[in-house]
Parts: sequence; structure tokens; C-alpha cells
Amino acid sequence: MPKARIVVVGSSNTDMIVQTDRLPAAGETVTGGDLVMAAGGKGANQAVAAARLGGAVTLVGRVGRDMFGEQALRGLQREGMDLSYFKQDSDAPSGVALIVVGPGGQNMIAVAPGANHRVTPADVEAAADALASCRVLLLQFELPMDTVLAAAEAGRRAGATVMLNPAPAMPVDERLYALVDILTPNEHEAALLTGEQAPEAAAEALLGRGPRTVIITLGEAGVLVARAGQAQQRWPSFRVTVVDTTAAGDAFNGGLAAGLARGQDLAEAVRYAQAVAAISVTRLGAQPSLPYAKEVAAFLETQGGAEVRTAGAS
Repeated sequence: MPKARIVVVGSSNTDMIVQTDRLPAAGETVTGGDLVMAAGGKGANQAVAAARLGGAVTLVGRVGRDMFGEQALRGLQREGMDLSYFKQDSDAPSGVALIVVGPGGQNMIAVAPGANHRVTPADVEAAADALASCRVLLLQFELPMDTVLAAAEAGRRAGATVMLNPAPAMPVDERLYALVDILTPNEHEAALLTGEQAPEAAAEALLGRGPRTVIITLGEAGVLVARAGQAQQRWPSFRVTVVDTTAAGDAFNGGLAAGLARGQDLAEAVRYAQAVAAISVTRLGAQPSLPYAKEVAAFLETQGGAEVRTAGAS
């Protein structure tokens, strides 16, 4: 059976990571451990996650023609994905993320987007053949909004399942929501997008803007799934020892895309994605933390049946 095709239009960064005993306060310097450099960027992370889980992935994006860009390109090539529409830009540096990881895996991140902000609707148009044949299109917000909108429009025309991870949260072109099948914010992003602090209220507000399904990731509290006309449901998280939460959301989104692309129903794909994210937080770094399909299968074999309950139920 041929692999189900996934197209990711998104960012690529080099992550510079320092672990510290505590996260610094504003204006404070703290001493950490050794500097770790790892491949990252929400788009590239999600593409790598889906590829390692068996998806046939095409990545659309840009890096600079510099040391970081060369390293990113070599790493992505090793993942076996289609990089026909992933370009090196001579006029901008590669994206870089500065990450401080504190106790319990919590982090602080600042990103210099570089070439990521030079991915344009023309890059999306150039990838028309890949988009026309994909089953799942996966998008995020580390690219210009007009590029994300153009990609969503192309995915809708192609009949793909359009997934949008609205991260980092920012003002949204309201036309985008109606093009989205599955919206996947975390609880902080959902609150910023809607002004609603309760995840249940935020999910309802987001559904009212047009997405067919809203999945809010809640960290240790699991996920909240909301679909128009249906009762909201929660899935609890898997219990693991957390080392670093960087890219946990990307692992979830890549896992969800991979599950849906190979024909899992939404409930199966969500639980699969939770397992991918659970494994990722036990490891340091973004792409280095992302598991392979065999690891996820072995992990799920060790877990009991998942309780799914209506949100708000005791």
C-alpha cells in the first residue's frame, strides 16, 4: 500500500537550548548547563514527526544559505521526505530559536524567524502538484499569514483535510477559520485567540468561527475535543517522566496528521498523537525527541484502555 501523503507548509529553525535549575525572571541572568543545538521549527518538527511515523511527507519552506540552513537541509534529507519545494534563500539567514528549559521540562522560547518570513504564496503555488495529491495539509503560524491563508485555500480546493496549529498565537485573518477542518491550539493559545480562559468556552468560541473540529491540548490534563453539534470530550494524558516539553505540540500534530492520513478515525488518531507527544517529552530537544512508529506501537502496547469522558463530567 502506498504511503498516505501529507504536505506541511511551515518553518524550519535551529534550536539553541540551555537547561537551567529555574527559569529566569525579567532582567535576570541564570547559569545553566551546556549549550545543545538541535533541529527545530514548528513546520519542520511536524513534518519530521509525521515522516518518522510512516507518512509520505512533502515540506514547503525556506532556510538561509548558511551553516544552519545546510545542517537543517541535511537533517531533513535523512528523514526521507520530499524537499522539492523546500528552498535555500540567499537573502535571509536561517531561523533560530533560543530556548531555556527549566525544572519539569517547562521552557521559554524566543525566535528569530529569518528565511521563514520569506515563504510566500508563490511558494505555495509552486507546490500545487503536491497539494493536489495530499490527504492532509498541516499548517502553523511561524510563516506570514497571507502564506498560511493561501495554503489553506489550496488545501480546501484539493479536498485535503486542512489542519491548523495556531502557534504561536497571533491575530488571525478571519477567512482562515472557515478553511480549517481541524484546529489544534494549546490551552494558552486558545485563550489568547478567544479571550476565554476555560478551555471548554474557548473551544465553543473557536467552533463558532468556522473550524469543523477543535482539539485543545492541555499538557498533563490531556486533550479536549470539540465538534459542532456534539458533546465535548476529554482524553487524559499518558503518565511519563517529563524532561523537556519543547516540540510536544509539534509531536502531537505530526502524530495526528499521520494517523488521519492512514485512515484512523478522529478518536484513534488523537490517542495515537497523545502517545507520540508523551514519548517526545521524555527526551531533550525538538526533532531529536520525536519517536518512530515502532516506538509508538511499543509504547501503546504498555498502556491500558484510555478513558474518554464528556467534558465537565465528574
